[in-house]
Amino acid sequence: MIEAWNAADVRAAEAPLLEAGEPLMERASFALAMQVLADLRARRRHLRGARVVLLVGAGNNGGDALHAGGVLARRGLAVTAVLVSERAHTGGLAALRSAGGRVVELFADPARTAAVAADAASADVVLDGMVGIGARGALRGPAADLVTALTDARGGRRSSGARVVAVDLPSGIGADDGTVDGPVLPADRTVTFGAAKPGLLLPPAAHLVGELTVVDIGLSLEGAPALRRLEAVDVGRAWPVPGPTDQKYSRGVVGLVAGTSTYPGAAVLSASAAVRAGAGMVRYRGPGAVGHAVLAARPEVVVAPGRVQSWVVGPGVPPSDEDDGQHGRGGGGLAAARGDLGGMSQGATPAVVDAGGLSLLEPPCPPWFVLTPHAGELETLLRRHGEDVHRRDVEAAPLRWARRAHELTGATVLLKGGVTVVVGPSGAYAQADAPAWLSTAGAGDVLAGLLGAMLAARSAEVVERPELAAEIAAAAALVHGRAAERANPGGPVAALDVADALPATVASLVAQA
Repeated sequence: MIEAWNAADVRAAEAPLLEAGEPLMERASFALAMQVLADLRARRRHLRGARVVLLVGAGNNGGDALHAGGVLARRGLAVTAVLVSERAHTGGLAALRSAGGRVVELFADPARTAAVAADAASADVVLDGMVGIGARGALRGPAADLVTALTDARGGRRSSGARVVAVDLPSGIGADDGTVDGPVLPADRTVTFGAAKPGLLLPPAAHLVGELTVVDIGLSLEGAPALRRLEAVDVGRAWPVPGPTDQKYSRGVVGLVAGTSTYPGAAVLSASAAVRAGAGMVRYRGPGAVGHAVLAARPEVVVAPGRVQSWVVGPGVPPSDEDDGQHGRGGGGLAAARGDLGGMSQGATPAVVDAGGLSLLEPPCPPWFVLTPHAGELETLLRRHGEDVHRRDVEAAPLRWARRAHELTGATVLLKGGVTVVVGPSGAYAQADAPAWLSTAGAGDVLAGLLGAMLAARSAEVVERPELAAEIAAAAALVHGRAAERANPGGPVAALDVADALPATVASLVAQA
């Protein structure tokens, strides 16, 4: 598991070590230099003569870059430091110059920005050390101009020209929230010190981080982290593998309220995902015609009433009564789902609430309800609760708004996206496991069914320990993304392909544990 800590927590952990004279910058810069050398060895036969350009600001990140540059210069690399501020770390500058590195004072001659950017773009490595975790807001002045020019010189592509290594974090992102208010140089790798910072894991900044390397510099961080990211081994270890005494009821029964005559495929996809994720049984409630489609695709599904250990409510149910009269029991899709969801909130059964089900919520909800909106659906949910928010706001600061939805509803919130953000009663997760190809119709229905099966398998435990709902939701996002990649590595994927890839994905995760 990757744990991320806010900037204030990291600085507080550094303070006593710095007072005691611990050489934190030397540790960080040496590890940074070693990572640069390792990356270069993977790309070049010989290190001598490789060119490294340092983008240096006034803070400690600039000092880290300068000291790392000194180490690299002593190894025979050609190192140039570009200063974007008239203030620079004195010790770092001295170390670089004594090792034979060059210094370009761009702040004194901004007219050279385009030429400096072109030179940097043709180097082997660029170290971005312009601002650090103490900075707020967008890059300004020479730093902003240089990033814009360098991005243009690289053609906006990571694969073009120099390999960019961000020092602690890409300059210009929000360290605590991942916001991006101005130009940022996309990194191929970020080497961060002491602990990951939440902004490195959160959208929209997460896509600018590249590979993430966390360097241990001896910090002692206390309390709970601000953000977590599950890894494959975490999910594999926690997966409820059945034993010889298990049967369908102990493995978990999923109740599915999904689909209408207009959107029957959602019910098929959710049911398929729940079955293929290992649910002991799936019970379907819905229109008879849709039930026939579900049974045709998944004959294991049961349409008779009975015991249920988790519910999945809302996939394929529109947020209006447009399908009135189509959902069985004489009521419309929305009306029937409203009755089901209302009864569920009074009991102790976990539920996944998706799509049209989100319009039925009447807070307070129990934390073992997991809401699964995308950004547009979260906007609608929040506005219904009096928040003046738009989809673009949700996309710019997803953790903030997912947390607000959790506060307003009491439910655990899984906000779908290129990076999935989960907020529950004991913290937050950010999962970046899905390929971009997964942004396709029906993918959310598969996630809902998968999550329903995972909640059903641990139903009593989730109610007893509600904080587990967020962890299980984050695990579902990881499994969902891994299944999409397994379905067709590097290429297009359809939602049903993802459901079909779930058994092998789960088996692989369990085997890795």
